[in-house]
Amino acid sequence: MTLRESTESLPCFPPFAPTVSSKLITGDSIVSAEAVWDHVTMANRELAFKAGDVIKVLDASNKDWWWGQIDDEEGWFPASFVRLWVNQEDGVEEGPSDVQNGHLDPNSDCLCLGRPLQNRDQMRANVINEIMSTERHYIKHLKDICEGYLKQCRKRRDMFSDEQLKVIFGNIEDIYRFQMGFVRDLEKQYNNDDPHLSEIGPCFLEHQDGFWIYSEYCNNHLDACMELSKLMKDSRYQHFFEACRLLQQMIDIAIDGFLLTPVQKICKYPLQLAELLKYTAQDHSDYRYVAAALAVMRNVTQQINERKRRLENIDKIAQWQASVLEWEGEDILDRSSELIYTGEMAWIYQPYGRNQQRVFFLFDHQMVLCKKDLIRRDILYYKGRIDMDKYEVVDIEDGRDDDFNVSMKNAFKLHNKETEEIHLFFAKKLEEKIRWLRAFREERKMVQEDEKIGFEISENQKRQAAMTVRKVPKQKGVNSARSVPPSYPPPQDPLNQGQYLVPDGIAQSQACPSPNLKNLNWKQRGGDSAS
Repeated sequence: MTLRESTESLPCFPPFAPTVSSKLITGDSIVSAEAVWDHVTMANRELAFKAGDVIKVLDASNKDWWWGQIDDEEGWFPASFVRLWVNQEDGVEEGPSDVQNGHLDPNSDCLCLGRPLQNRDQMRANVINEIMSTERHYIKHLKDICEGYLKQCRKRRDMFSDEQLKVIFGNIEDIYRFQMGFVRDLEKQYNNDDPHLSEIGPCFLEHQDGFWIYSEYCNNHLDACMELSKLMKDSRYQHFFEACRLLQQMIDIAIDGFLLTPVQKICKYPLQLAELLKYTAQDHSDYRYVAAALAVMRNVTQQINERKRRLENIDKIAQWQASVLEWEGEDILDRSSELIYTGEMAWIYQPYGRNQQRVFFLFDHQMVLCKKDLIRRDILYYKGRIDMDKYEVVDIEDGRDDDFNVSMKNAFKLHNKETEEIHLFFAKKLEEKIRWLRAFREERKMVQEDEKIGFEISENQKRQAAMTVRKVPKQKGVNSARSVPPSYPPPQDPLNQGQYLVPDGIAQSQACPSPNLKNLNWKQRGGDSAS
């Protein structure tokens, strides 16, 4: 059976109706979302998080960048990096103005909003419907890639070699065939009359071995991006890929955005299954299968997502380094591949004994020290680094320190095991100190695991990161951090295009109103590089 014949025989699901009535989000509402993958950033206006973190969405008036909160930290983050909970009922205070966000079918034109549903069967049905709907949407994207791009590229032997196509598209056709078989089995298990009775857990278990084909695709994805970047320097390829998109009637996203969809899709399965398990009663016939499927998909995505995340971060690290003034010494990427934690602390170095305020960036193998500009607080100056391979972390109790002859609170030390040099740090709060100590443990664990599996950034990837470094222009005169979201393009997620829109007749700015948005001219501005 050919790929086209397989597509034509694929059952077509009817559109699912929205599960909750559409309502206006008020300024007091709290919408919960779960991070699909990590958002690593050095910009103080952006919210950093890791896959699985729960974010309170406080402002969704901009379709690309949302304003959210984790604990006591707030900031902008790419909307495509999170998945809104289908059933919004956890961690929400009751009140007349509390309106929660529900799930929207991709074919619908509005954001479904409403109070949390109390019926567990209905909640389970909501998640089942989302899984079925997004699978159908995903199949359409895979078909567009294979028929809209790959098929047309094969006709142009004068432009593409077989090796180039293998690098760019990887095993996308294998993924397409696998997903069609998976969706057929899902459709057989779907109960159209009573979705909550559907038993889809066995489908994931039966196809669990097939999901490993995503590993090959994800491992190849960075090379695909590099190859596309080279080709796109030639206007012929730009015009060719755009013509392919228009001919296939695909949404307005560049080819690299479409090629990212399989990487994104595999990361979303554990989130969907976790929510499905939450609303599946233990006496439900599907319960033990969903629980087993969740464990399987977490194992698959954990290994895939780790490599993807580490490799994607190197461009951001190179861009951040380029934004720091008066840089000295080797590049960050010569030794490190991930930012683990960042924050501002008071610091005393033993030879000098002066208390200095610095911004610290902890990477694997090293910690970089920076100083903020006295006037432009978003500008950083390089002030040195600490080789974490040579230092040990020492937790210090509050009280008087004999080494520095100072009173200490929320303090810890870094002690050089070879030279006996000591760095003393003061966190503003105990909670912040605890986070730093946890980050140092994570840094050592990461270094050990990298050595064990032989993980490293290739020289080619380092060169590519250096080539893509660009400084984003900044706009003067914007004082409010929340007033304007970053204007540089957010990471694209074609699977979510058009899913989260407000109802007809309601202005975007009304959906999640922010007091800072009134009478403000929205202008192009760059994000803070590293403030």
